[in-house]
Amino acid sequence: MKRALCLILAGIAVSLLMSGAKCENSPYSEKTMPEIRITIGDRTFSATLENTRAAAEFAKELPLTLRMNELNGNEKYAGLSEKLPADPSCPGQIRSGELMLYGRSTLVLFYESFPTSYSYTRIGRIMNVKDLKEALGTREITVKIEAAKTENHK
Repeated sequence: MKRALCLILAGIAVSLLMSGAKCENSPYSEKTMPEIRITIGDRTFSATLENTRAAAEFAKELPLTLRMNELNGNEKYAGLSEKLPADPSCPGQIRSGELMLYGRSTLVLFYESFPTSYSYTRIGRIMNVKDLKEALGTREITVKIEAAKTENHK
């Protein structure tokens, strides 16, 4: 009986994972997530926001100009003036270009890929990370984050 119950519960869990369930509290669907621009010096990077409540709230705070500090030779971070809703999980692997929330008010931009045991809430991801590491450099830097302008063609 216990084995049958375990199999049923495992089947339900797999079904939920395979269904591609979205964050119920997000006002965006996967297809309508806004794009943002991240400007570092004279370079601009396009990024997409994740389908999370934290990303939706973050988008409401844009535009932002942040002084980001260097940490560990793989990330820049800055404190946000407003706390965001957090739903942290351990990604296991950080990828270059990921924009994450640590705690409820620390924005982190990763420029190196590496394994991690820390937990973060996903905010967004830079689409093309070519030259990101060089643009960020090894010191404190000012980063501007804003909603991407969309053109209306009539």
